[in-house]
Amino acid sequence: MIVHLIDGTYELFRHFYGLRRFTKGEDKPFGGVLGVLGTVLQMVEKGATHVGVATDHVIESFRNDLWDEYKTGEGIDRALWAQFHPLEDALLAMGVAVWPMVELEADDGLASAAWIAERDERVEKVCIWSPDKDLAQCVRGDRVVQMDRRADRMRDEAGVKEAFGVEPVRIPDFLALVGDSADGYPGIKGIGSVGAARLIARYGPIESFPPEALGAADRKRALLFKDLATLRTDAPLFEDVEDLRWRGPTAGFEAMAARMGADRLVERARKAAPAEDPGVVRPAAPRGRAPSRPRRPSPRRGPRAR
Repeated sequence: MIVHLIDGTYELFRHFYGLRRFTKGEDKPFGGVLGVLGTVLQMVEKGATHVGVATDHVIESFRNDLWDEYKTGEGIDRALWAQFHPLEDALLAMGVAVWPMVELEADDGLASAAWIAERDERVEKVCIWSPDKDLAQCVRGDRVVQMDRRADRMRDEAGVKEAFGVEPVRIPDFLALVGDSADGYPGIKGIGSVGAARLIARYGPIESFPPEALGAADRKRALLFKDLATLRTDAPLFEDVEDLRWRGPTAGFEAMAARMGADRLVERARKAAPAEDPGVVRPAAPRGRAPSRPRRPSPRRGPRAR
């Protein structure tokens, strides 16, 4: 089987702003949500059987306790923010396994799901549908791969090495040195992509860098940034990959789709439902949804930095 793991927050942003180009600023209340639902339905229509979606139920995470300037929800368009939670409810109603992350981030959810799925011998491939750089650390050979929908490109381990100059397991070290503006940490001044790749190729992980490679202050900061860049893989999202099998919409999907003005999605979902469950009307949400407050990992702790 092939397991498809989707970054719901990224997809919501993508559809919201993609639609805005055509609405002249008059945002539809559920425009982004409907775009994500359509994308997921298109995947199952094309043969996807096991699907899970991780979302940022809130933007802030435990990383905000480690670095004051880490990204927050400040500045998110109100019309977009208003669709975060409806997206989770709509996906659940459509019968999709959803993991709303609270103290962890959606990327941690995807990393945790990939870690669980990779260890199941029944799984042929795990596809992580997000272009985020930090998720490149999850890639393993050609079995766990990263999918960039915009570029229509699959990135396996060789692709990660080509793109960043380092192996997937060294992506946290790489991002710690060069920074990640999307997440709000700057990296180490004077070190660019080429320089970071060379340092890592020569010395390995930052913990192995000699004093002459990084001064004491830069080393301390780089280790903090590496902690920020390291995705957590211990969120207890599901026990069996069969929990991710899509079996069709739940009983509440028709009413929800009607409220969003998307009756056509109901017919598409019923038509795409597996043959063994024709016209499926499932009575309950799928197993695999994360708790409202997922278990917090035990990351390294230290004084908050600026």
